Amino acid sequence: MSINVKNIFLFAAIFGLIAAVGIIQSWSVAFAILNLGLISALMSLGVNMQWGYAGLFNVGTMGFVALGGLATVLVAMPPVKEAWAAGGLRMMGALVVGALTILAGRLVWQRMAPGRKRGLALGAVLIVGFVVYRWLYVPAANAIESINPASTGYLGGLDLEVLIAWPVGGLLAAGAAWIVAKTALGLRSDYLAIATLGIAEIIVAVMKNEEWLDRGVKNVIGIPRPFVVPYEVEIQQQPWFLDMASGLGTDPVSLSSIWVKLLYAALFTVVLLVILWMAEMALKSPWGRMMRAIRDNEVAAEAMGKDVTARHLQIFVLGSAVIGIAGAMLTTLDGQLTPGTYNPLRFTFLIWVMVIVGGSGNNWGAILGGFLIWFLWVEVEALGPMLMEFFTFWLPDGNPVREHLMKSAAHMRLLTMGVILLLVLRFSPRGLIPEK
Repeated sequence: MSINVKNIFLFAAIFGLIAAVGIIQSWSVAFAILNLGLISALMSLGVNMQWGYAGLFNVGTMGFVALGGLATVLVAMPPVKEAWAAGGLRMMGALVVGALTILAGRLVWQRMAPGRKRGLALGAVLIVGFVVYRWLYVPAANAIESINPASTGYLGGLDLEVLIAWPVGGLLAAGAAWIVAKTALGLRSDYLAIATLGIAEIIVAVMKNEEWLDRGVKNVIGIPRPFVVPYEVEIQQQPWFLDMASGLGTDPVSLSSIWVKLLYAALFTVVLLVILWMAEMALKSPWGRMMRAIRDNEVAAEAMGKDVTARHLQIFVLGSAVIGIAGAMLTTLDGQLTPGTYNPLRFTFLIWVMVIVGGSGNNWGAILGGFLIWFLWVEVEALGPMLMEFFTFWLPDGNPVREHLMKSAAHMRLLTMGVILLLVLRFSPRGLIPEK
């Protein structure tokens, strides 16, 4: 079987499985899997750019996803005028003082000669800056969070179209990635993984605790939809839609839910295809060949005059930007920002399984892995108890073995991920669609 035929067959198989879910379970569930599969594929593509192109082991994926989600709040939610009046300007002043303190500390470190005077000057700058920052920050945060905390208690956003938040999410993630890369890319791969994981935990912890920014664990709900995706109630009032539902012989309420998911799927597909096209063109260009040469042998590439650190910084920022866009898309689909659900260890592992199973270094493989692993992640939860019931039907009720296995069905997700990963590493160690 040729590579192209094999690839077409693999994608046809996964979309066939999604269609089977629509036929057997419901089309609403099938399109929900499709939408989250598209977002997962985009996240997998971003990680593949970092690992598959340059060999950078980034375990801080969820931190960049969270920043993408934060962008939807900062861009699309309306501003809370009472909160701004209570402490908005003071909070902005605190953030400016914090940034200036860091900049001043950096300048002192760079401009002054090493020695006791530099240490004292740096300490003085940081202490004074911290005191002024806290003097501005604490009253401002308390004032903002006291404004109707049950529904707001934060500054809100710019009240712009939510689609603008998608590239803004990429920019936020790219900015954070640049800061991370400037400090961590000089580390060895295992230390880089630890550093990125720690930074992701810090980002998520900040989002959970800074209620003035995003309501923390109270969550921001009611994030508006893109202008091309109406609400179900609005669709159900349209005569053309009612006629279509009547012609199909289906319930308008159920059909409106499917229609909305279809519109989201169309939007997500456009974004995924555009980024995939750009990634493919970059990979096949001289720049892409240079990145793979650096990945395969940094010493040889550096001997040929390539700036390895600068190229690593570049690809780390680009991959993180793609992940940030996916994070903004995910929050838009959910319609709410829930910082408590960003689990860096759990979901970063899932994205890495997507990349490894699909094929590290191959963009199409990363996308296939995103669809396949997300499909299994969703469906195994429902199929696990059914399979346990089938395999233990011959055991009487109350049998301790049967009860133990039925209780273990909740862990079928993680077991399935491990089995799939082991099978792929054993029989196709370079992934289902390996790098050429």
